[in-house]
Amino acid sequence: MPGAFTSISIFAFDLDENGQAIQVWETVVDEDEHGAVEEAKALATTHAGALVVKREGKPAVGEEGNPIIIFQTGRIGDFD
Repeated sequence: MPGAFTSISIFAFDLDENGQAIQVWETVVDEDEHGAVEEAKALATTHAGALVVKREGKPAVGEEGNPIIIFQTGRIGDFD
């Protein structure tokens, strides 16, 4: 559909002084879901958790779809 897009975001989380997972890193990638999952797995080796989220949207009409979790591992917290 014209004007539609799919974005894939990778998030990394660390634990704060209270042991709560907090977002410390985010990037939107142009690669496919498999590549994003592989990158998240690598991040998980140095962070408390990692997450890959896909969103579909239509910016021309101001719509952004709900996040769809593709992959998660470890401790994760809030993300946007």
